[in-house]
Amino acid sequence: MSAKIIDGKDIARRVRDEWRIRADKLKAAGVTPGLAVIMLGDNAASQVYVRNKVKACHDIGIFSDAHLLPATASQADVLKLIDRLNADPRIHGLLVQLPLPPQLDVHTVIERIALEKDVDGFSLYNVGGLVSGGTVFPPCTPYGVVCMLEYSNIPITGQNVVVVGASNIVGKPMALMLMQKEATVAICHVKTRDLAQFTILADILVVAAGKPGLITAPMVKTGAVVIDVGINRLPDGTLVGDVDFDAVKEKASYITPVPGGVGPMTVTMLLCNTIQSAERSAAKLGIKT
Repeated sequence: MSAKIIDGKDIARRVRDEWRIRADKLKAAGVTPGLAVIMLGDNAASQVYVRNKVKACHDIGIFSDAHLLPATASQADVLKLIDRLNADPRIHGLLVQLPLPPQLDVHTVIERIALEKDVDGFSLYNVGGLVSGGTVFPPCTPYGVVCMLEYSNIPITGQNVVVVGASNIVGKPMALMLMQKEATVAICHVKTRDLAQFTILADILVVAAGKPGLITAPMVKTGAVVIDVGINRLPDGTLVGDVDFDAVKEKASYITPVPGGVGPMTVTMLLCNTIQSAERSAAKLGIKT
């Protein structure tokens, strides 16, 4: 048995095609969806991420506005820029590329973004809203994972799901979103004892721990769906996930590759959130699309 590869690039393309129609309707009504990105310093990975986001915006018809600040920028300067972009009617989505330089407080910076423009879904309200169903924008990576499962016709309701990784950006919101879909969810993390006793029970295994090779074939139930959110660069420059892909694909029913799996979906859901924000803005202005 060899797993079916879940092609994140293909699903992302299909999702973007659907949302491009919505963006075109907005532009036809005189509203161009706009996304602003703030990046500090010259972190190589961040530069790649921002470049990919700007390109993705162009491809789908979203106006992009990138602000590159020096790593020495003060918190006051960053907050002032956020305030200006919050007030800019051309901007419907605003994100600050992480990580931030040490002189900046991440919580203060993220919470300064207007709720209706927090398209990354990182604010306390958006993450906390997953508990009660009041989220304005779901965090992009978990949103992308759910979208991948749905587009692949993989059932979620009633399934046993194990999420490995408990970060505020992926693990915790991922678990909450899957619970909303009526899955039975267990969350594991770096201090979980005997990780395999949990993972072997998973119908759907989502791994976002940031540790290459963490999940091996004996830890996976035969026929499980394995979603690898991890992205790690090995000393030779190779990008790999948290799952031993070659071994696990012979045991799973579905598996995502790294790269080319969850990554393209994260950027795509950011675009979807931005277009949805523009639709809400247009509705408030009485503009019909």
